[in-house]
Amino acid sequence: MKQNHFPQQTHFIGVLLPEDITLTLEDCRRYMHGTYGCKSGHGTPIHVTLVPPFRLPEPYRTADIVRALADGPAAAGLAFTARIEQFDAFGDRTLFARVIADARWEALRDAAVTALLQACPGCTGKDRRPFQPHATVANRDIPPGAVTAALAVMNELHLSEAFPVSSITVFERKDGSWKAAVTLDMT
Repeated sequence: MKQNHFPQQTHFIGVLLPEDITLTLEDCRRYMHGTYGCKSGHGTPIHVTLVPPFRLPEPYRTADIVRALADGPAAAGLAFTARIEQFDAFGDRTLFARVIADARWEALRDAAVTALLQACPGCTGKDRRPFQPHATVANRDIPPGAVTAALAVMNELHLSEAFPVSSITVFERKDGSWKAAVTLDMT
């Protein structure tokens, strides 16, 4: 049996998508499961990640993150309208709905990371990869060679929607899946 020597991730910060887009992307997840057997991520609400999963160390609590975000990005009025356009992939590993990159996404992500690190130093670091907002449909368990065919099917949906980015959510891992713990309004 393979041993996991990494500490269990307990939290992440993201933006939940509106119900109409969520329903479409959940249909896409069901397609990936039914056609390719993909299960990874299906227990996570549809979202755009701002701060990837991390382990919140003692003595910090979810309430500390919520306070920091309420005083930081939520209080700063960083709300805006974003766009989601079609589907793409990160290699053969992750298939996602493409959220159009925008400096406001980066400002929101940076404000969330800064607030988190000020409230809970050392719990995570700023991701060094370029920030590409996206809504994951399938990842980690996509069979080799399946991404091209899956993208062709999904792009037939001609997904193109504007949506408000008016809140941020703290997610917690509970009973083996991610749950939206607290959503903070930014308007």
